[in-house]
Amino acid sequence: MKPLSVPPAAQRDDNSIEMFNAWIAENGLHCSLNIGMWTQNGRSEAPAWGILLADAIRHIADALQEEYGRSAPDTVADILQSLHDELHSPTSPVKGAFVHGHS
Repeated sequence: MKPLSVPPAAQRDDNSIEMFNAWIAENGLHCSLNIGMWTQNGRSEAPAWGILLADAIRHIADALQEEYGRSAPDTVADILQSLHDELHSPTSPVKGAFVHGHS
């Protein structure tokens, strides 16, 4: 298992909340989602997840620019194209179950 480090700001902030983690394991994607946190705080879940995913895409693009010199706007465009393609024609089915509760 190769976990990533927890960002320093999340370690410092006693109110930090883990929203999503993802693993490639047993030849597929396995993830944990903090579904309901935004609803519990009076926000609509779907748009809030869209903002989170957009922020994550920008972080990925910035990291690829810093690490490999790849243009961040080009990376965002490529990610969005891949996202669109995958949503409309998945390379594999979504399997699994939604489990309520926190670890």
